[in-house]
Amino acid sequence: MSLKDRIDEIIASKGHLLLDGGLAAELEAQGHDLNHRLWSARLLVEDPAAIVAAHLAFLRAGADCLISSSYQATPQGLRECGASKRESRDLIRLSHRLAQDAWDLREEELKGSRVARLVAASIGPYGAYLADGSEYRGNPEVSVAELVDFHRERFEILAEEAELLATETLPSVEEAMAMGELLAEDGRLAAWVSFTCRDGEHLASGQPLSEAAALFSGMENVVAVGVNCTAPAHLASLIEQVRYACPGKEVVVYPNSGETYSVADKSWSGEAPDESLLQLAPDWREQGARLIGGCCRVPASGLVELGRSLEGPAE
Repeated sequence: MSLKDRIDEIIASKGHLLLDGGLAAELEAQGHDLNHRLWSARLLVEDPAAIVAAHLAFLRAGADCLISSSYQATPQGLRECGASKRESRDLIRLSHRLAQDAWDLREEELKGSRVARLVAASIGPYGAYLADGSEYRGNPEVSVAELVDFHRERFEILAEEAELLATETLPSVEEAMAMGELLAEDGRLAAWVSFTCRDGEHLASGQPLSEAAALFSGMENVVAVGVNCTAPAHLASLIEQVRYACPGKEVVVYPNSGETYSVADKSWSGEAPDESLLQLAPDWREQGARLIGGCCRVPASGLVELGRSLEGPAE
Protein backbone atom coordinates (compact mmCIF):
# COMPACT_ATOMS: atom_id res chain seq x y z
CA MET A 1 0.00 0.00 0.00
CA SER A 2 1.37 3.39 -0.98
CA LEU A 3 2.07 6.19 1.47
CA LYS A 4 -0.88 8.21 0.20
CA ASP A 5 -3.18 5.20 0.44
CA ARG A 6 -2.16 4.60 4.05
CA ILE A 7 -2.74 8.25 4.96
CA ASP A 8 -6.10 8.27 3.18
CA GLU A 9 -7.15 5.00 4.84
CA ILE A 10 -6.45 6.33 8.33
CA ILE A 11 -8.25 9.61 7.66
CA ALA A 12 -11.22 7.78 6.14
CA SER A 13 -11.57 5.52 9.17
CA LYS A 14 -11.15 8.17 11.88
CA GLY A 15 -11.77 11.52 10.27
CA HIS A 16 -8.20 12.53 11.05
CA LEU A 17 -4.66 11.20 11.40
CA LEU A 18 -3.18 11.56 14.88
CA LEU A 19 0.46 12.61 14.89
CA ASP A 20 2.62 12.06 17.96
CA GLY A 21 3.46 14.73 20.55
CA GLY A 22 6.65 16.47 21.60
CA LEU A 23 9.48 13.94 21.70
CA ALA A 24 11.49 16.11 24.09
CA ALA A 25 8.45 16.51 26.34
CA GLU A 26 8.07 12.73 26.62
CA LEU A 27 11.80 12.18 27.18
CA GLU A 28 11.78 14.79 29.95
CA ALA A 29 8.67 13.20 31.45
CA GLN A 30 10.66 9.96 31.59
CA GLY A 31 13.44 11.73 33.51
CA HIS A 32 15.99 12.62 30.84
CA ASP A 33 17.96 15.88 30.95
CA LEU A 34 17.99 17.48 27.50
CA ASN A 35 19.83 20.68 28.38
CA HIS A 36 22.32 20.31 25.56
CA ARG A 37 22.80 21.92 22.16
CA LEU A 38 21.69 18.65 20.52
CA TRP A 39 18.49 18.56 22.63
CA SER A 40 16.69 15.21 22.18
CA ALA A 41 19.25 14.15 19.54
CA ARG A 42 21.76 13.91 22.39
CA LEU A 43 20.18 10.56 23.25
CA LEU A 44 20.95 9.18 19.80
CA VAL A 45 24.49 9.04 21.12
CA GLU A 46 23.95 8.38 24.81
CA ASP A 47 20.75 6.35 25.14
CA PRO A 48 18.97 5.35 21.92
CA ALA A 49 16.76 2.92 23.84
CA ALA A 50 15.20 5.92 25.57
CA ILE A 51 14.13 7.31 22.20
CA VAL A 52 12.50 3.99 21.31
CA ALA A 53 10.68 4.02 24.65
CA ALA A 54 9.39 7.55 24.01
CA HIS A 55 8.21 6.63 20.51
CA LEU A 56 6.50 3.55 21.90
CA ALA A 57 4.73 5.64 24.53
CA PHE A 58 3.22 7.76 21.76
CA LEU A 59 2.09 4.68 19.84
CA ARG A 60 0.43 3.34 22.97
CA ALA A 61 -1.23 6.74 23.33
CA GLY A 62 -2.81 6.30 19.90
CA ALA A 63 -0.40 8.00 17.48
CA ASP A 64 -0.78 6.98 13.85
CA CYS A 65 2.51 8.61 12.81
CA LEU A 66 5.86 9.01 14.56
CA ILE A 67 8.24 11.89 13.91
CA SER A 68 11.89 10.86 14.13
CA SER A 69 14.45 12.25 16.56
CA SER A 70 16.45 14.02 13.85
CA TYR A 71 15.00 17.52 14.37
CA GLN A 72 18.23 18.81 15.90
CA ALA A 73 20.47 16.05 14.54
CA THR A 74 22.34 17.86 11.79
CA PRO A 75 25.59 16.57 10.32
CA GLN A 76 27.19 19.90 11.19
CA GLY A 77 25.99 19.93 14.79
CA LEU A 78 26.89 16.30 15.46
CA ARG A 79 30.39 16.81 14.09
CA GLU A 80 30.88 19.92 16.21
CA CYS A 81 29.96 17.77 19.24
CA GLY A 82 32.69 15.25 18.42
CA ALA A 83 31.22 12.81 15.90
CA SER A 84 33.15 11.93 12.78
CA LYS A 85 31.54 12.48 9.38
CA ARG A 86 30.64 8.79 9.17
CA GLU A 87 29.35 8.70 12.73
CA SER A 88 27.17 11.76 12.17
CA ARG A 89 25.59 10.22 9.10
CA ASP A 90 25.02 6.92 10.92
CA LEU A 91 23.34 8.70 13.84
CA ILE A 92 20.93 10.47 11.50
CA ARG A 93 20.06 7.16 9.88
CA LEU A 94 19.63 5.66 13.34
CA SER A 95 17.00 8.25 14.22
CA HIS A 96 14.68 6.85 11.56
CA ARG A 97 15.41 3.22 12.41
CA LEU A 98 14.60 3.79 16.08
CA ALA A 99 11.12 4.94 15.11
CA GLN A 100 10.72 1.79 13.02
CA ASP A 101 11.90 -0.26 16.00
CA ALA A 102 9.13 1.29 18.09
CA TRP A 103 6.59 0.27 15.46
CA ASP A 104 7.98 -3.28 15.56
CA LEU A 105 7.49 -3.40 19.31
CA ARG A 106 3.98 -2.02 19.02
CA GLU A 107 3.05 -4.66 16.46
CA GLU A 108 4.32 -7.33 18.86
CA GLU A 109 2.15 -5.87 21.62
CA LEU A 110 -0.84 -5.96 19.28
CA LYS A 111 0.00 -9.60 18.55
CA GLY A 112 0.74 -9.08 14.92
CA SER A 113 -2.30 -6.97 14.11
CA ARG A 114 -1.93 -5.11 10.82
CA VAL A 115 -0.97 -1.47 11.30
CA ALA A 116 -0.53 1.23 8.68
CA ARG A 117 2.80 2.33 10.07
CA LEU A 118 3.95 5.85 9.31
CA VAL A 119 7.25 7.51 10.19
CA ALA A 120 8.10 11.09 9.23
CA ALA A 121 11.81 11.89 9.26
CA SER A 122 12.22 15.26 10.96
CA ILE A 123 14.21 18.05 9.35
CA GLY A 124 14.31 21.02 11.66
CA PRO A 125 15.31 24.56 10.67
CA TYR A 126 18.71 26.18 10.64
CA GLY A 127 17.91 27.86 13.95
CA ALA A 128 17.65 24.46 15.66
CA TYR A 129 21.27 23.79 14.73
CA LEU A 130 22.27 27.15 16.25
CA ALA A 131 20.47 26.10 19.46
CA ASP A 132 19.79 29.73 20.32
CA GLY A 133 16.05 29.91 19.78
CA SER A 134 16.42 31.39 16.29
CA GLU A 135 13.55 29.30 14.96
CA TYR A 136 11.21 31.31 17.20
CA ARG A 137 12.54 34.67 15.98
CA GLY A 138 13.26 34.02 12.33
CA ASN A 139 16.57 33.26 10.68
CA PRO A 140 19.68 35.37 11.15
CA GLU A 141 21.19 36.92 8.03
CA VAL A 142 21.60 33.81 5.93
CA SER A 143 20.78 33.43 2.25
CA VAL A 144 18.52 30.90 0.57
CA ALA A 145 21.55 29.39 -1.14
CA GLU A 146 23.32 28.99 2.19
CA LEU A 147 20.23 27.35 3.67
CA VAL A 148 20.06 24.91 0.75
CA ASP A 149 23.72 24.00 1.28
CA PHE A 150 23.14 23.59 5.02
CA HIS A 151 20.14 21.27 4.67
CA ARG A 152 21.28 19.23 1.66
CA GLU A 153 23.39 16.59 3.42
CA ARG A 154 20.68 15.67 5.93
CA PHE A 155 18.10 15.55 3.12
CA GLU A 156 20.28 13.10 1.23
CA ILE A 157 20.88 10.91 4.27
CA LEU A 158 17.22 10.69 5.25
CA ALA A 159 16.10 10.18 1.65
CA GLU A 160 17.99 6.88 1.80
CA GLU A 161 15.92 5.76 4.80
CA ALA A 162 12.56 7.48 4.76
CA GLU A 163 9.51 7.66 2.53
CA LEU A 164 8.20 10.79 4.25
CA LEU A 165 9.95 13.91 5.60
CA ALA A 166 8.63 16.37 8.17
CA THR A 167 10.25 19.68 7.28
CA GLU A 168 9.09 21.49 10.38
CA THR A 169 9.21 24.63 12.51
CA LEU A 170 10.22 26.73 9.53
CA PRO A 171 10.39 30.38 10.63
CA SER A 172 10.79 32.31 7.38
CA VAL A 173 9.98 32.52 3.70
CA GLU A 174 13.69 32.09 2.92
CA GLU A 175 13.86 28.76 4.73
CA ALA A 176 10.66 27.68 2.97
CA MET A 177 12.29 28.52 -0.37
CA ALA A 178 15.32 26.43 0.54
CA MET A 179 13.18 23.46 1.52
CA GLY A 180 11.14 23.83 -1.64
CA GLU A 181 14.27 23.80 -3.78
CA LEU A 182 15.50 20.58 -2.17
CA LEU A 183 12.11 18.89 -2.41
CA ALA A 184 11.85 19.86 -6.07
CA GLU A 185 15.17 18.17 -6.84
CA ASP A 186 13.61 14.76 -6.17
CA GLY A 187 9.88 14.87 -6.69
CA ARG A 188 9.51 11.27 -5.56
CA LEU A 189 10.32 12.06 -1.93
CA ALA A 190 7.14 12.94 -0.03
CA ALA A 191 7.09 15.55 2.71
CA TRP A 192 4.93 17.76 4.80
CA VAL A 193 5.96 21.35 5.43
CA SER A 194 5.04 23.16 8.63
CA PHE A 195 5.82 26.62 9.94
CA THR A 196 6.14 28.25 13.33
CA CYS A 197 4.15 31.46 13.74
CA ARG A 198 4.15 34.41 16.12
CA ASP A 199 0.44 35.22 15.76
CA GLY A 200 -2.56 34.40 13.60
CA GLU A 201 -1.03 35.71 10.36
CA HIS A 202 2.75 35.84 10.53
CA LEU A 203 5.70 33.50 10.64
CA ALA A 204 8.21 33.80 13.47
CA SER A 205 10.16 36.09 11.13
CA GLY A 206 7.17 38.44 10.78
CA GLN A 207 6.56 37.50 7.15
CA PRO A 208 3.08 36.37 6.06
CA LEU A 209 2.36 32.66 6.46
CA SER A 210 0.30 32.77 3.26
CA GLU A 211 3.38 33.79 1.24
CA ALA A 212 5.44 30.88 2.53
CA ALA A 213 2.65 28.30 2.26
CA ALA A 214 1.87 29.25 -1.35
CA LEU A 215 5.35 28.11 -2.40
CA PHE A 216 4.20 24.49 -1.98
CA SER A 217 0.74 24.72 -3.51
CA GLY A 218 1.70 23.06 -6.78
CA MET A 219 4.21 20.53 -5.44
CA GLU A 220 2.67 17.07 -5.76
CA ASN A 221 5.18 15.44 -3.42
CA VAL A 222 4.22 17.81 -0.58
CA VAL A 223 1.42 15.85 1.07
CA ALA A 224 0.44 18.53 3.61
CA VAL A 225 1.21 22.10 4.63
CA GLY A 226 0.58 23.63 8.02
CA VAL A 227 1.82 24.89 11.36
CA ASN A 228 3.63 23.45 14.37
CA CYS A 229 5.12 24.67 17.67
CA THR A 230 2.73 27.62 17.70
CA ALA A 231 0.25 28.62 20.40
CA PRO A 232 -3.12 26.85 19.95
CA ALA A 233 -5.03 30.16 20.03
CA HIS A 234 -3.57 31.15 16.64
CA LEU A 235 -4.42 27.97 14.78
CA ALA A 236 -7.91 28.79 13.52
CA SER A 237 -6.70 31.81 11.57
CA LEU A 238 -3.57 30.04 10.36
CA ILE A 239 -5.52 27.04 9.05
CA GLU A 240 -7.67 29.34 6.94
CA GLN A 241 -4.59 30.96 5.45
CA VAL A 242 -3.02 27.61 4.57
CA ARG A 243 -6.24 26.40 2.95
CA TYR A 244 -6.45 29.58 0.89
CA ALA A 245 -2.78 29.41 -0.17
CA CYS A 246 -2.79 25.65 -0.86
CA PRO A 247 -6.26 24.61 -2.06
CA GLY A 248 -6.69 20.85 -2.10
CA LYS A 249 -3.68 20.14 0.16
CA GLU A 250 -4.05 18.36 3.46
CA VAL A 251 -3.49 20.71 6.40
CA VAL A 252 -1.18 19.56 9.21
CA VAL A 253 -1.23 21.17 12.67
CA TYR A 254 0.67 20.22 15.81
CA PRO A 255 0.89 23.18 18.18
CA ASN A 256 2.67 23.48 21.48
CA SER A 257 0.74 23.61 24.75
CA GLY A 258 0.40 27.39 24.66
CA GLU A 259 2.84 28.00 27.50
CA THR A 260 5.58 30.61 27.17
CA TYR A 261 9.08 29.69 26.03
CA SER A 262 12.07 31.71 27.20
CA VAL A 263 14.92 31.72 24.69
CA ALA A 264 17.30 33.13 27.31
CA ASP A 265 17.15 30.20 29.71
CA LYS A 266 15.59 27.61 27.36
CA SER A 267 12.65 26.91 29.63
CA TRP A 268 8.86 26.97 29.52
CA SER A 269 6.79 28.88 32.05
CA GLY A 270 3.21 29.65 32.91
CA GLU A 271 0.27 27.36 32.35
CA ALA A 272 -1.58 26.25 29.26
CA PRO A 273 -4.39 28.72 28.51
CA ASP A 274 -8.02 27.89 29.18
CA GLU A 275 -8.62 27.36 25.45
CA SER A 276 -6.02 24.66 24.99
CA LEU A 277 -5.38 22.35 22.07
CA LEU A 278 -7.69 19.78 23.68
CA GLN A 279 -10.67 22.13 23.48
CA LEU A 280 -9.77 23.61 20.10
CA ALA A 281 -8.63 20.55 18.14
CA PRO A 282 -12.14 19.42 17.10
CA ASP A 283 -12.69 22.88 15.60
CA TRP A 284 -9.45 22.61 13.64
CA ARG A 285 -10.60 19.32 12.17
CA GLU A 286 -13.91 20.89 11.22
CA GLN A 287 -11.95 23.65 9.47
CA GLY A 288 -10.19 21.03 7.37
CA ALA A 289 -7.00 20.18 9.29
CA ARG A 290 -6.88 16.39 9.26
CA LEU A 291 -3.29 15.70 10.37
CA ILE A 292 -3.32 16.76 14.02
CA GLY A 293 -0.88 16.24 16.89
CA GLY A 294 1.14 18.04 19.53
CA CYS A 295 4.57 19.61 19.73
CA CYS A 296 6.51 21.06 22.69
CA ARG A 297 5.03 20.38 26.14
CA VAL A 298 2.72 17.65 24.83
CA PRO A 299 3.95 14.27 26.19
CA ALA A 300 2.25 10.92 25.61
CA SER A 301 -0.22 11.56 28.42
CA GLY A 302 -1.31 14.74 26.64
CA LEU A 303 -1.63 12.89 23.34
CA VAL A 304 -4.07 10.45 24.95
CA GLU A 305 -6.28 13.39 25.90
CA LEU A 306 -5.91 14.93 22.45
CA GLY A 307 -7.00 11.70 20.82
CA ARG A 308 -10.05 11.52 23.05
CA SER A 309 -11.01 15.08 22.15
CA LEU A 310 -11.03 14.06 18.49
CA GLU A 311 -13.06 10.89 18.92
CA GLY A 312 -16.10 10.58 16.75
CA PRO A 313 -16.60 11.28 13.05
CA ALA A 314 -15.64 14.60 11.55
CA GLU A 315 -18.45 16.93 10.68
